[in-house]
Amino acid sequence: MSASAALRNLLEGNARFVAGAPLCRPTISQVRELASGQSPFATVLACADSRVPVETLFDHAPGDIFVVRLAGNFVSDAALASIEYATAVLKSPLVMVLGHTSCGAVQAAVEYARTGIALPGHMQTLVDAIIPAARTCADRPGDWWNNAVAENVRLAVKTLRASSPIMTQALLDGHEIVGAVYNLSTGAVGLL
Repeated sequence: MSASAALRNLLEGNARFVAGAPLCRPTISQVRELASGQSPFATVLACADSRVPVETLFDHAPGDIFVVRLAGNFVSDAALASIEYATAVLKSPLVMVLGHTSCGAVQAAVEYARTGIALPGHMQTLVDAIIPAARTCADRPGDWWNNAVAENVRLAVKTLRASSPIMTQALLDGHEIVGAVYNLSTGAVGLL
């Protein structure tokens, strides 16, 4: 499957999800078939937020989408390694960075930019990764939080495009890296 066909496939699945007409109903027999291997047509870097069920919102079964999740959907070393694996080894032609409205990790970065008060424990690591997006949007018109969600996705896409020889080669070979935001209220995914 080409990268553009993979993107079309995801967006068509999201349209079915939003319309309340999903086709995907995974069965245990389908799950068992996957025990011997996987061949995902897309890779999605998404937030760990429990309201962002990637396979469900794209109306796809287990095995179709290689999902990498961490709060704030930013590119960490571990996330990058996982995405490189999906791209180079599993031959997934599309990478989508998927942010979402009302993201708590992005909100924490906006609050940190506003107040300078750090989060306890390792949670500040999330904020530190997202703070460049939050600061970039501080003076933009519109809602700071929503703007920072989109900017965080854009920065992750930019990072993926420039971060590793594997991803650079994949782009030269026709793979695509795109950004999108999932609207928690409507269920719709919008490309950036």
